[in-house]
Amino acid sequence: MFGYVRPSVRDLPEEELDRFRAMYCGLCHTLSRRYGQAARFILNYDFTYLAILLSDGTAGAQGAGRCYTSPIKKRPFLEPTAAMELAADESVILAYWQLRDGVEDYAWASGLKYRAGARLLESAYKRAAALRPEFDQAVRRQLQLLSALEQAKDPSMDRAADSFAVLLSSAAEELTDPIRKRIMEQILYHLGRWIYLADAWDDLAEDREAGNYNPLLARYGDQAEQHQAALRETMHVSLGLANTAYALLDWGVWEPLLGHILTIGLPAVEEAVFTGQWKQAKHPRLFQRDQAPALPAGETDKENKKL
Repeated sequence: MFGYVRPSVRDLPEEELDRFRAMYCGLCHTLSRRYGQAARFILNYDFTYLAILLSDGTAGAQGAGRCYTSPIKKRPFLEPTAAMELAADESVILAYWQLRDGVEDYAWASGLKYRAGARLLESAYKRAAALRPEFDQAVRRQLQLLSALEQAKDPSMDRAADSFAVLLSSAAEELTDPIRKRIMEQILYHLGRWIYLADAWDDLAEDREAGNYNPLLARYGDQAEQHQAALRETMHVSLGLANTAYALLDWGVWEPLLGHILTIGLPAVEEAVFTGQWKQAKHPRLFQRDQAPALPAGETDKENKKL
């Protein structure tokens, strides 16, 4: 995924940061148990947020253990739950198809890393797709729509953003409570739309130079940068609608963290993207307050955004 969905470390209470850490590490352990060590490399903050959204409002049991990033000191992590397993399965499917998308987007030499990643993840993807066939089909369908828009150089930002937003909203497909499912779909839809538009601006210069499709370039051409205010306004509408849907449910222990990310974390990421700070930050740290940069931290380089 893109790595945009994260808390703002400096503004997050210690208790909530610890809770986020435990879910992040718990999802990592879940990926490893279900799909092997290689699957851990697809983990990012977007998938962690998805796992929190899908949870039942409780944190569940907590364990502690070592891993390849912390071989000496044990770290606390949340034990796998049904929600974390669903998030892990959907994360594998999303990561695989985004890698395949990278293969299609780049020339043979430039796309080697995406080919290698897709090959490494292929067996895990097949297992995840067998477990979640409806989500897999939804991802395929929406990526095909996006590909058609790209090939046609469609100038509609709404059509392109909608395709990705529908894709992300499909992550709630397996929820059984109809009210909760509807609310979750709305949150994920508007979050997906915001993510797509943020990424379009973030990649604007690179896409112009490479001649790649970008909905902003398709619509505004060389004048794209002059339409920043209009783009941010529609992104603010999406965040507002996501917040409206979020307010309709009781999220239990996760409510402060989820609300923080929607109201503080994402606006801070947006500001970083539009001021250029996001591109400038290379591998900033999420979990260390004393080293946290002035923008939300995380995987901001191009490789990690593709995962």
